[in-house]
Amino acid sequence: MTNGLNQRDFTLDPEDNARLANLCGAFDEHLRQVELRLGVEINHRGSIFQVIGEEAPAKATEKVLRALYAATGNEVLTGARINLQLAESGIDAITEAAAEDAQEVAIKVKRGVIKGRGPNQARYLHAIASHDINFGVGPAGTGKTYLAVASAVEALEANRVQRLILVRPAVEAGEKLGFLPGDLSQKVDPYLRPLYDALYEMLGFEKVAKLIERNVIEIAPLAYMRGRTLNDSYVILDEAQNTTVEQMKMFLTRIGFGTVAVITGDVTQVDLPRSTRSGLRQAVEVLRGVDGISFTFFTSRDVVRHPLVAKIVRAYEAFEEAGNGESGIGNREQSNPAL
Repeated sequence: MTNGLNQRDFTLDPEDNARLANLCGAFDEHLRQVELRLGVEINHRGSIFQVIGEEAPAKATEKVLRALYAATGNEVLTGARINLQLAESGIDAITEAAAEDAQEVAIKVKRGVIKGRGPNQARYLHAIASHDINFGVGPAGTGKTYLAVASAVEALEANRVQRLILVRPAVEAGEKLGFLPGDLSQKVDPYLRPLYDALYEMLGFEKVAKLIERNVIEIAPLAYMRGRTLNDSYVILDEAQNTTVEQMKMFLTRIGFGTVAVITGDVTQVDLPRSTRSGLRQAVEVLRGVDGISFTFFTSRDVVRHPLVAKIVRAYEAFEEAGNGESGIGNREQSNPAL
């Protein structure tokens, strides 16, 4: 599997709908809890399960699910029970072992040198440097977008690419913004603010403005990518969890010669309608064995913003693990139609 990505398919026996419902929890909240902790994706149809992620966490996930399913014959699973089983799985030791193969990549920009903080960021930077298409999947604050922009700025300043294209689906995050006045750039700018912030930090306001004016840095809503072929470019698709399946396929087939693409997103924060499947989720499944494409999965342990952010993420996880969170947060998909 590319970049250590592994798929494990297995069946939980005996098939029992009541026990399966006990294992998955309301709106698959138990499965989401396991995903968040182990940094994997879990899909299932009935008793047939599929786990996608790096090899060691994927193997640990299968072990955890089998143990929990065995327990469903005697008890009703709770968030606390799931948490206990995860602790017994030895995930911390797995994470530390995975860190040993991380290779450090230093990115030089005018504002200084940027390096990965932690093993997952180090692997992410190494993957971007050695693959043409890269996926960074994980929660907010793990550096997915920031490191992608840093890599793009370095490539642009070293003349390895001719332009930088920033792409994001214009999906409202739970709010109705109504009619937005202004030209195309003004309408799209609010959705691309995180990308602008990273560019300003690395290049400065004046240089970013000049590069945008010269069309060296291009801001594009995802819908405007159809029909284009992108050569000698560095393309970043941010918030990719809010792409539809059709949009993701369209975007990936825009890649031309000499182009590097980085796709970032958090599959637990999908703002699409519940009936619409996330293109990022399907892409992880469909492209898992394609050579030249890398996948890096982040967890809450990789959060590198203000120290309080990591505490906030862990607090919300603990709250949901205790069974207090609202069911269905993050547009959790009930099953995998591809199985």
